[in-house]
Amino acid sequence: MSVFHYVHNLMILRQVAFVNSDYNVTTINSYGYSPHPLSVYLAWVKELLQQSENGPKKPFIISITSSDPAKLRRMMQDIQYLRMELVNNAQSFIGIELNTSCPNILDSPPTGYAFSSLLPLLTVLKEEYAKDPTLTIGLKLPPFVYRDQFNAVIDGIKNLCLSDDISGSIPACPIAFFTCTNTLGNSLFFKEQSARLTPSTEDEEISPFAVPTGLGGLAGDALHALALGNVYTFSKILGEAGIPSFRKIAIIGVGGVTSKAAAERMRKAGATVVGCATLLGKEGIKAFEIIAGEVA
Repeated sequence: MSVFHYVHNLMILRQVAFVNSDYNVTTINSYGYSPHPLSVYLAWVKELLQQSENGPKKPFIISITSSDPAKLRRMMQDIQYLRMELVNNAQSFIGIELNTSCPNILDSPPTGYAFSSLLPLLTVLKEEYAKDPTLTIGLKLPPFVYRDQFNAVIDGIKNLCLSDDISGSIPACPIAFFTCTNTLGNSLFFKEQSARLTPSTEDEEISPFAVPTGLGGLAGDALHALALGNVYTFSKILGEAGIPSFRKIAIIGVGGVTSKAAAERMRKAGATVVGCATLLGKEGIKAFEIIAGEVA
């Protein structure tokens, strides 16, 4: 490993801290957006999808974001170019997620909290889907805490509906899934509450906080109840909306999936699929065996 990559990886590790507990798998992180451009991820995804002789078995969701509709369109088109290059039905293993919810970007609060402001970006999603209805598109959402926030999302995606029959009476929604939820911003751990993944630098020894920025995004067990509530609320609203295509929107349950029981709770709340990050950061790929109940 080069010195650059070593230092870069060290900087990334310093942006996350785990709570000091043998039983509570909770983190705070100050991550922003990825340091890698989209082109790097597309190259990785292409390589992985082409490795299997009998065709791919594992789908990929490519999470992107932009405040500029033109840039978002270019990103979606770059993903489409990759999909067109792939054979053996591999293009159907690529989904696109618009991230509306990173809480750690300075002077750029999560757009998911002001959902009406997303209309120019959502229009891009609608137009690209109209060109190619085989696209799988989803939204990564922030954790919501009151009903009007959920309703704003539903009202926003109603405006995206297309007609999928000659009469125009059956609305087709470009949104195939919600990811609920991202981390909870403006959270704070002090150093004595946490266990760092790397030794502290001299500057960090002076800081009383668990991560260099002080404030960050809360994840893991401490987020689980709120994440369950978000999954449950969206599941109910989508089912009761009276729009057939809304009932087809899947929910990816994320937030405190640190055990088999937590994954089962997510599914009971309405999640079709579950995801984990905090447990993966703590246990590596053993996390998937823990969630499957194969190991404790």
